[in-house]
Amino acid sequence: MTRMTDTAEGRYGTRMPRWFHRPVLAGRDLREVEGLLRDLRLNTVCRSAKCPNRMECFSRRTATFMILGGTCTRDCSFCGVPKGVPDPLDPGEPERVATAAAALGLSHVVVTSVTRDDLPDGGAAHFAATIRELRERLPEATVEVLVPDFRGRLRSLETVLRERPEVLNHNLETVEELYPRVRPRADYRLSLRLLEAARERCPEVRTKSGLMVGLGETRKQLRRLFRDLAAVGCDMLTIGQYLRPGREQLEVERFLSPEEFAELKAEAEEAGIPVVASAPLVRSSYRARELMEDIGKDGRKVVFRKRDQGGRKC
Repeated sequence: MTRMTDTAEGRYGTRMPRWFHRPVLAGRDLREVEGLLRDLRLNTVCRSAKCPNRMECFSRRTATFMILGGTCTRDCSFCGVPKGVPDPLDPGEPERVATAAAALGLSHVVVTSVTRDDLPDGGAAHFAATIRELRERLPEATVEVLVPDFRGRLRSLETVLRERPEVLNHNLETVEELYPRVRPRADYRLSLRLLEAARERCPEVRTKSGLMVGLGETRKQLRRLFRDLAAVGCDMLTIGQYLRPGREQLEVERFLSPEEFAELKAEAEEAGIPVVASAPLVRSSYRARELMEDIGKDGRKVVFRKRDQGGRKC
């Protein structure tokens, strides 16, 4: 447990450990990124979800694009993204994402979305259109998509996989036992099945998931989650500390120390997940390219290969 002497006042009265303190960043790159996103009317999970790494990533001229609008149809109790009735899809959004990625000179592009249960395909065709635009504008870049569960529609998953993103990410977020409180309209087993189906349908696409801790989970529950992810062939896992984004969201139950995150990394790797990033400020898309490039370094996985020039589909 974190001692109170190691903490300081943080967001919304939460006493946060001092290892969360970050320098205040400013500069031309940060202002340019914010201006570009504003001018192109693009959402980012960095800003919408109040990510603590936002200023660092913007200062490094990176961002995680959030498509399908800025309003989510789910009511997960940990998330700060606005919830409600979303606007109709913007057909120009995929092209603007590609324009922004090209302007930033990205070599690895991460695209996520709100959940759109109102759409028949959950937004899968919009994901596919975004990948195609990125391929057109940045043919040498790799693409990572962080998709919702599509309510279990495997046809929607296949729509995305046909465009062959290099990484297919879907976050479990928390242990199965906490789903009723943390993700009341999601299903742990359905999410595992989506990751398994992605591996079965397109083995060349790397699969990835993300987890936040500090919501009351136990180590025994976490070890079971690690085994579950390994069983469906998950290539990469990110583990980070949950931080309360606003007064309406769940409070932090506990802050884990950096040493505990190191222990979780070792346990996840021992369970059979090849590449694990685990630290308090790790997020699902934080330094995503570096994580992808770690695949294969220890010999347990084939080193990532670029897609063939013929554009073969899975």
